[in-house]
Amino acid sequence: MRIAICTLGCKVNQYETQAIERELLRRGHALVDFEDTADAYIVNTCSVTAVSDRKSRQMLRRAKARNPAAVIAACGCYAQTHPDDVSALGVDVLAGTNDRGGFLDLVEQAARRREAGDAACIVHLDDALRRREFEVLPAGGMAARTRAMLKIEDGCRNFCSYCLIPFARGPVRSLPMDEASLQVKELVDKGYREIVLTGIEISSYGQDISESTHLIDLVELVCREAPALRVRLGSLEPRTITRDFCERAARLDNLCPHFHLSLQSGCDATLHRMNRRYDTARYYESCALLREYFDDPAITTDLIAGFPEETEEEFAETLAFLARCAFAAMHVFPYSSRPGTKAAELKQVDKATREARAARAAEAARAMKAAYLARCVGKTLDVLFEGGAETGSVGHAPNYMEVCVEHDGLQNELRPVRILRSDGERLYGVPEEEA
Repeated sequence: MRIAICTLGCKVNQYETQAIERELLRRGHALVDFEDTADAYIVNTCSVTAVSDRKSRQMLRRAKARNPAAVIAACGCYAQTHPDDVSALGVDVLAGTNDRGGFLDLVEQAARRREAGDAACIVHLDDALRRREFEVLPAGGMAARTRAMLKIEDGCRNFCSYCLIPFARGPVRSLPMDEASLQVKELVDKGYREIVLTGIEISSYGQDISESTHLIDLVELVCREAPALRVRLGSLEPRTITRDFCERAARLDNLCPHFHLSLQSGCDATLHRMNRRYDTARYYESCALLREYFDDPAITTDLIAGFPEETEEEFAETLAFLARCAFAAMHVFPYSSRPGTKAAELKQVDKATREARAARAAEAARAMKAAYLARCVGKTLDVLFEGGAETGSVGHAPNYMEVCVEHDGLQNELRPVRILRSDGERLYGVPEEEA
């Protein structure tokens, strides 16, 4: 079959899609663009916000309109948490966030049933909260062999008041250390240059294995098994950053000094309403520890503006805290009410105020990023080039800042680059041998 896939949401969804793609190719199917005519369309849905739900529905409707005779299959978080809504769209296969091999069996089965005139929806769902086993999927990249993702954890234990993901993904499950070692060696053999450790909540890695197994143990293993590859961490909770973590991480030469610490708000009262498990003092302690052990690391974060009941004074506290943390980059989102969550039951901030606060936070983020990039000028950074830019090649430094050079054809090469200037969004330089 000709099969097209649309992936919505986080890096974990992207990781799981590449695993699905590899299995489809192994089974002899052809992958085509989602905008093309296909025999089957798979939408890997997201449900992190109500907006994500809407996009998931839009993609399913778009696929059905493009080829009414095709098999339409939905998987992922929205399909897991809102199966009735997805079923109402007339899909042929409805699955969730587990058992990708079984899901693809059902896609093939649905194609055979359609040929026989049977258009009944096949449902393949479990109770996510009862899961205890980690589903091992092949590691790899979505495109050229530059950066690979290694999913090391699934599930979440945080139950933030604005989020349904624990109900979509279930409890924390970790990739066994021996399996991680095997997958890392495979990525090395395949020629990747960087590994990104990803998961729903990687800070909880190992809690289901033993009390003495932690994320830093796995990070040390990956860095040891792939000494010639850069290793990058996915999003972290502030509690991960302890003195022991920093002491051990700082000894790993191939660990990228880029730490994405989830924040969401810089106001303690708002963090309490969010049911986040830290306060601003603990968060700032994490930032200070990282800067003690690493030379100007890139500390990045996420922020939700206009959370329910947030006052102007509380938002002012957040802006002041952002400035104190001096982030290298931020993702800023206006709060989007998520039906079914505790936050949706609180008094909502009006949409105009949410968007205005998000715009103010984004402006602060732009200024902080420009300041961080300015500090990079004059340094020599090792850049892993991933593709072409308007003129030349573009890649990422260890701190994940984007770097451009006026040289073509550097795909998948790691080069030391002398940074000459910044435009506030990117860095520009020349390979060290020409500086």
